[in-house]
Amino acid sequence: MWISFYTILRKEVVRFLRIWTQTLLQPIITQSLYFVIFGGFIGSQIPDINGVSYMAFIVPGLVMMAVINSSFSNVVGSFFGSKFMKNIDELLVSPTPNWVIIAGYVGGGMLRGILVGAVVFLISVFFTNPVIHNIWLVLLFVVLTSILFSLGGLVNAVFAKKFDDIMIFPTFILTPLTYFGGVFYSIHRLPEFWQGLSRLNPILYMIDGFRYGFFGFADVDVRFSAAMLVGLTVVLVIWCNWLLKRGVGMKA
Repeated sequence: MWISFYTILRKEVVRFLRIWTQTLLQPIITQSLYFVIFGGFIGSQIPDINGVSYMAFIVPGLVMMAVINSSFSNVVGSFFGSKFMKNIDELLVSPTPNWVIIAGYVGGGMLRGILVGAVVFLISVFFTNPVIHNIWLVLLFVVLTSILFSLGGLVNAVFAKKFDDIMIFPTFILTPLTYFGGVFYSIHRLPEFWQGLSRLNPILYMIDGFRYGFFGFADVDVRFSAAMLVGLTVVLVIWCNWLLKRGVGMKA
C-alpha cells in the first residue's frame, strides 16, 4: 500500500512541477496583481481594520484563495485526465485500496496548494510586514482547507463527463463563493442581511479562521470554523470512498 501511495503521489507532484508555469507561476502572478491593485491602489484609501492595515488584512485571504484554487484544480484536472485516458481503471481493478488512491491524489493537490500558498505569503513580504499570532492555527486551517478542496476536486472529476464539466463548478460556484468569503472585507462591515447571508458561505469560515491565526481576531468563533472544516473533510472522505467503491462515473 505504501508503494501504491508513493507512486500516485510522486506522479502527481512530478506532473504539476513539470508544467510549473501553469500550476505554480500563473496563480502567483494573479495573487501578486491582487496585492498591487486591491492592497496598494485601493487599500491605501481604506482605513485600518481592527488596527491592521488593509494590505496586511487581505494577505490571509489571498493566500487561502491560492490554496483553494490550486488544490481543487490539481486534483480535478489530474483525476479526470486519468479517467478520460482509462488509466484509473487499472488502479480500480488492482489490489490498491480506494483510500490509498484517494490519499495519493489528495496528497498531490494538498502539496501544490500549500506550495502556492507559501510562495504567495512570501511575496506579501514585499508589500507589508505579515505577523503570525498562532502558527498552529495557521497550519491547521491551511492543511484542512487544502485537503477539503482536493477532495472536492476529486468529486467534481468523478461526475465530469467531458473536459468542459471540470470548469463548471470552479467558474460558477467556487469562484463566487471565494470572492464573497471575506477575502477583501470583514463581514462586520456589511449590512445585517448580508452578514447573515455570508454566514451560509463555508469558505468564510476557512478564511476567517486562517486570518485569526495571523492577527488573533475573527468575525466568527474560530472553534466553530475548525470543527466545520473537520466535519466537511470527514464527509467528503466518506463520499469519495463510496464513489470509487461503486464505480460512479467510471463506466463508459
